[in-house]
Amino acid sequence: MKIAMWSGPRNLSTAMMYSFGNRADMTCIDEPFYGPYLRLTKLQHPMAGEIKISRPQSAIEVEQSLLQPDPQHSYHKHMCQHMIDGIPRDFMADCVNVFLIRHPARVVASFIKGYPQATAEDIGFAAQAELYDHVCGLGQTPVVIDSADIRDNPEGMLRQLCAALDLPFDDAMLNWPAGPKPYDGVWAPHWYASVHASTGFAGPEGPLPELTGRALDLAFEAMPHYEKMAARKISPEAAPAS
Repeated sequence: MKIAMWSGPRNLSTAMMYSFGNRADMTCIDEPFYGPYLRLTKLQHPMAGEIKISRPQSAIEVEQSLLQPDPQHSYHKHMCQHMIDGIPRDFMADCVNVFLIRHPARVVASFIKGYPQATAEDIGFAAQAELYDHVCGLGQTPVVIDSADIRDNPEGMLRQLCAALDLPFDDAMLNWPAGPKPYDGVWAPHWYASVHASTGFAGPEGPLPELTGRALDLAFEAMPHYEKMAARKISPEAAPAS
């Protein structure tokens, strides 16, 4: 099974990759299209030079690598905002596609700390909703799961997610060793400090952050896309208690 997990930044996506990566039957690939995305957009993200060097020049090469036969399951951590014109999508038909969502206020408040000039395109909510529609057009019924629900009840929600994927649940998904992982992207030193310090999912989140100015505008613009996805998410009420 090839699992394509689609999210925006600051969305529990790395913790989810570590969760699946701690299974003995799973290999992980961290943001495979990041290098081609930066080459196409010429954006100056943190560590842009290192990121481009660490990934194949061609997005087609990346796609072909994702389609290679794997002796076990594979987990692809994708950023929705990377899927611009010039990035192929044919591989999505060969994957089980899952969409990981998080409230825009939390995403914006977290992301702008590391990238103050962030735009709506950088946080990827519109792209996520469009990709969801694309997967539906392939004849799939994609899975949607909310990061807040996972943090509220990690075991219960992961059991539900595994059931939706027709994948046996593994207790190893609840914890992982602290520190960098061999499948981390080269950008990990800039973005992954907090998750490197973790050994499992953080507890429930507190109140929504209070935003002002451009940050508030970004979150407001993203809300309709988030609400569209949230209406389709796995129900936390159906999750067994941890």
